[in-house]
Amino acid sequence: MARIGATVAGGCNRQALTDEDRRGRDLFVDWARAAHGVVRIDEIGNLYARWPGRRDEAAPVLIGSHLDTQATGGRFDGVYGVLAGLEVLRTLADHRLVTDRPIELVSWTNEEGCRFAPAMLGSGVVAGVFDIDYALGRSDRDGRVFGEELARIGYRGRTPARAIAYAAAFEAHIEQGPILEASGSTIGVVTGIQGAYWLDVALTGQACHAGPTPMESRRDPWRAAAPIIERAYELSAALAPWGRTTIGDVKIRPGSRNTVPDRLVLSFDLRHPDAAQLDAMVATFRAFVAESAARARVDAVVDTVWHMPPTQFDPGLVALVERSAAALGFRHERIVSGAGHDSLYVAKFAPTAMIFVPCRDGLSHNEAEYAKPEDLEAGANVLLQTVWAAARV
Repeated sequence: MARIGATVAGGCNRQALTDEDRRGRDLFVDWARAAHGVVRIDEIGNLYARWPGRRDEAAPVLIGSHLDTQATGGRFDGVYGVLAGLEVLRTLADHRLVTDRPIELVSWTNEEGCRFAPAMLGSGVVAGVFDIDYALGRSDRDGRVFGEELARIGYRGRTPARAIAYAAAFEAHIEQGPILEASGSTIGVVTGIQGAYWLDVALTGQACHAGPTPMESRRDPWRAAAPIIERAYELSAALAPWGRTTIGDVKIRPGSRNTVPDRLVLSFDLRHPDAAQLDAMVATFRAFVAESAARARVDAVVDTVWHMPPTQFDPGLVALVERSAAALGFRHERIVSGAGHDSLYVAKFAPTAMIFVPCRDGLSHNEAEYAKPEDLEAGANVLLQTVWAAARV
């Protein structure tokens, strides 16, 4: 899979609904069908491969993650959860073991959200968070429309993107942070996902010449942006160790070296696992944006692009993952996910839990992303034992 969209630096560029994504989907479908899975595609492009159980009418167990990557992504983020799930099903087949419940392996569409925002559109539509027309109408930076690109690569299915009743859902994933590696734990038993707000801050002033215009007469958006950026970092520091601030994108107009810009748009990603703390953080941030803009004599608009509320996973399934890790003798610990995952939305329609394995230096969304084969194997074995237990009626 990593050969598809492979980068010179050893990572992957397999963004959602690109030709590389199509090739990755084709390969997954080939592998799933070779393992005797029955594949279906829904209207948002989610891929499901179903294996029957003894009681095929029973609510299935769902496993999986996503195959799309960041533009400069790694080989493990998301992909590990899909392929670990496939390996679980191959292992059951190798040992001629049949579960009571059917099992569905899923690859969700557009988890990353780097080409089409917001993130997790595929699982979000199924969970009812996003309307199908909203998702299909999203555009990338080049103006290409989600629904048209989905059809172009041949993966716009006819099955409605709606949730069915699942007995349990599991997602294996690299941690994407440094906690497990630092503690020497092989397995992270994920209890939930911290909350996040994606905010676009648009600051509008007045363009003017960089030479003749005195500093005191300018309406320069940067005069508001600089203290806003600093304040955002201060807010996360005050809520250590779980507060998070990231400024991942800046748009500037007109973008000329010798012209004071008339407009800046900065993207802010604010996170915290406690809903009350996160909401207070955002309220304080919004107030400071208004104050800084007024002081700099520019206009400010704060637009909420996406909100990911903190999510707690099913306590019984969390305990089941913990028992599986202990039974296999792996050092493990409970952990909160700092990143968003499709399981955030899956938890809205199914009892859900996640399994983390360490990644080197906690590095992810980076071509240098790496996880040890023995840790990947350990996570897959915990997933196998957990699914085997959950798939009994």
